[in-house]
Amino acid sequence: MKKTIIVFSGDLDRVMAAFIIANGAAAMGDEVTMFFTFWGLNVLRKPEKVKVKKSFLQALFGWMMPRGADRLGISKMNFGGLGARMMKIVMKQQNVTPLTELIASAREQGIKMIACTMSMDVMGIRKEELIDGLEFAGVATYLAEADEANVNLFI
Repeated sequence: MKKTIIVFSGDLDRVMAAFIIANGAAAMGDEVTMFFTFWGLNVLRKPEKVKVKKSFLQALFGWMMPRGADRLGISKMNFGGLGARMMKIVMKQQNVTPLTELIASAREQGIKMIACTMSMDVMGIRKEELIDGLEFAGVATYLAEADEANVNLFI
């Protein structure tokens, strides 16, 4: 079977859910494609600053957005990042796998991760700023994958 997940949100809790579902499906032998668009691209950003040429507005976007999985806020009760820190503490106490490890597991399991090129253009995100092992494509590629899937999720 095949599963597709659109990762639109850049919220830690929602991205965690997307990767937990994706890893679970892959562990069950399903082929999984994750399509990262708009705010979801932030989870794929490298944590370190990468020097690339951008327009003023694109540079401003990059400065305002979180850089990577460890810097995402949560969807409710973020309180300037305090909520995300509290959630990470509770997840650690409950032995919940951290997002960075879920991403590594997704790679190991062969989950296809596609960065939306149109969203990258709009938000001024360059390939060099994203983690390794990604594919780059537009909505037509996602729709072709979704046509073959028995489950399509939007997170």
